[in-house]
Amino acid sequence: MGIKRIGRHLLLNRWRVRRAFPRQALTNIEKAIKTSEALHTGQIRFAVEGALDGVPLFKDQSARARSIDVFANLRVWDTENSNGVLIYLLLADRDVEIVADRGINEKVQQAEWEAICRLMETEFRAGNFEGGVLTGVAAVTKLLAKHFPASGAPRNELPDKPVVM
Repeated sequence: MGIKRIGRHLLLNRWRVRRAFPRQALTNIEKAIKTSEALHTGQIRFAVEGALDGVPLFKDQSARARSIDVFANLRVWDTENSNGVLIYLLLADRDVEIVADRGINEKVQQAEWEAICRLMETEFRAGNFEGGVLTGVAAVTKLLAKHFPASGAPRNELPDKPVVM
């Protein structure tokens, strides 16, 4: 655990999260997810966490481990076709993780998820937080539409609204 990481997490407050993701940006992300889900049967959730605190921080929990916890807590795994996807951003680390349910992971390679994460992180380094998430949602949409094309009336099993933690 590095002192630099602890400092970033202790100093990042809710104001900075709201600055990176103002209300309109969150609304636009929600609309993008809703539009995306009309093109496939998968379910997408986006969660942004400003910083780790308490035990996760001092145990040096990685963004990947935290994203798996969030995936479970948001019940992204609880879809009929096991095709839920969580896009998770740990803002203090500017680290993006994508966690997909087993139905998707049978068809999509980890390298494909990693490529999407790197695209998003490039946008975030440029200060384009909303654009980075929209880029990520569009890329996830392509994969889901390829492997889980829309069939019949869209069914929304998970909320589309971004989660700010």
